Amino acid sequence: MQLLSRNKPGVVDVSPDPNRFAADAIQALLAEVNLTPKPGLVDRRNNGAHTDMHIGTFCRSVAAINLWLPRFIHQGRVDAVLPENRVLSRLRPAGMACESHMYRATGGVNTHKGSIFSLALLCAVFGRLYQQRKILSAATLCHGVAAISQGLVSRELENNNPCQTAGQRLYATYGLKGARGEAEAGFPLVINGALPLLHQGREQGHSEQEVMTDCLLWLMAHNDDTNVVSRGGMAGLRWLKQESAALLAQRERGNRQAGWEALIRFDDACIARNLSPGGSADLLIVSWLLARLPQS
Repeated sequence: MQLLSRNKPGVVDVSPDPNRFAADAIQALLAEVNLTPKPGLVDRRNNGAHTDMHIGTFCRSVAAINLWLPRFIHQGRVDAVLPENRVLSRLRPAGMACESHMYRATGGVNTHKGSIFSLALLCAVFGRLYQQRKILSAATLCHGVAAISQGLVSRELENNNPCQTAGQRLYATYGLKGARGEAEAGFPLVINGALPLLHQGREQGHSEQEVMTDCLLWLMAHNDDTNVVSRGGMAGLRWLKQESAALLAQRERGNRQAGWEALIRFDDACIARNLSPGGSADLLIVSWLLARLPQS
């Protein structure tokens, strides 16, 4: 699957509709996987710190997820009359079915489980707000995700935590809330950091490659990425944050060629350390998608 877009990146659709939003979510997935190079992540240059997946695996995964995004939006529209605390439990079966479809498409490899979680929530809230004839913007979608996700960390990480999943084990050990915490808080790393940076870079005329790379590095420098901790512990996370912040600062000083070469070295270093910031990649996808909507 190739990265195609009907609109130029950053061009806001002034009248968001369900079909467009689902299509933009797929474009966000493709924009992320095609971004090259990405430190420790699968891209067109290499497989990152992974031995069980490559860019073709991701493209098959995106094709599988494509079938489910309109269903998440439809579920949100159907449940628009229900109170917010009932939405998540009714969305879960479709989310799990989408995960199963992803695993079948990839031969059992987890390429997009985190993205399915985030996109299912965003699509359901989009459908809910659309059906309620409410404002559809980045801010209202994130507020809606927070509303339907309230209690998620408490239910799945704090209480009755059998430590069966990586997220549960990392919460029990380090108190990391991961994707659940970010969703329950309304994607603050996106709304308060990555998304403004994305818009700023585009307004300044930087290329899409540069804008997305800066956005990813910012997320890597600020996100307590459970994917990184599961591979390299807290020491690995500290190293990744420090290196990401330093590289972003170098790029912001205007030395783009040196920054590009440093990015390649950073990618190689992440691979050598077996670090893959998949959680930050998931938030980059969310950022790209929300940038297609009005911001308030």
